[in-house]
Amino acid sequence: MKRLIIVAFLIVGTLTGAYGARALWHRYRKPPERKAIIQPVGAIYNIVDNLYVVPSGGGNTAVFVTSKGVVLVDTKMTPSWQGLMQQIRTVTDKPIIYAINTHCHGDHTGGNDFLPAGVEIVAQEETAREMKKMAYQFADGDLRGLPTKTFTDKMTLLDGPDAVDLYYFGPAHTGGDAFVVFRAAGVMHVGDLFAYKSVPIINTERGGNGKTYAETLHKAVATIQGVDLVITGHSTVMNWTDFEDYAEFNSALLEQAKASMAAGEDEYHAVAALKLPDKFKDYDMATAINAFDQIYKKFGK
Repeated sequence: MKRLIIVAFLIVGTLTGAYGARALWHRYRKPPERKAIIQPVGAIYNIVDNLYVVPSGGGNTAVFVTSKGVVLVDTKMTPSWQGLMQQIRTVTDKPIIYAINTHCHGDHTGGNDFLPAGVEIVAQEETAREMKKMAYQFADGDLRGLPTKTFTDKMTLLDGPDAVDLYYFGPAHTGGDAFVVFRAAGVMHVGDLFAYKSVPIINTERGGNGKTYAETLHKAVATIQGVDLVITGHSTVMNWTDFEDYAEFNSALLEQAKASMAAGEDEYHAVAALKLPDKFKDYDMATAINAFDQIYKKFGK
């Protein structure tokens, strides 16, 4: 009897290993129902004219109310979707027509899966590739939430006062960071390219690059015209001069890293040797060692 029990146990264990793991895989890869849990988000507020921001619950979401419908930039974390929609419906009942993702991370793309049918999801082509790699919920050919329209270097959606310009200048926070410009409003959304006044977050696993981060920002400064206000990834709305300063800040980090590497010093010495102008005294430097480590790695150090 004991032998039969042991054999049965082994069979069940084998089946669990072969099929149970697969069942669990599909359970987490593709949930049977997609019901958003309501998680509070910040109150929607107006920036200028028909452009609004909904903070928290993930990255800052821009809500642009155009003559044809609503354009969203970043859709927050999945549990924040219903909260986001509740905020949007306090200012407009127009349908969503576009959702733009500044990059691939889930706190900026989590609501994509709940977008109504027919909404175009727009992203830079590298972001689209990364989303396909990392989006566990898109198994078995289920493409809900993935980008339906991509661009390489530049794209314009809509026209006239509704025009939204999308730019790409190279890897930085990730491999496919988009700059989104609301042309008539003079406002730009940059996602986590400029998340806070702090050292950059460089996600090399998703194509981020500390070696080119500053260059990417400076290309944007040199190319994009007519912007007064900048929607950051997670902080407050800032001025264009703050964005220019952030490009300068990242150049200072890169130059210090290169100088320290040339002197044979490690990233800890680079952090200790870093000298910044007073205008950067309020920047959060808590994770500086992580940023320098990512820069060093891109130089093969």
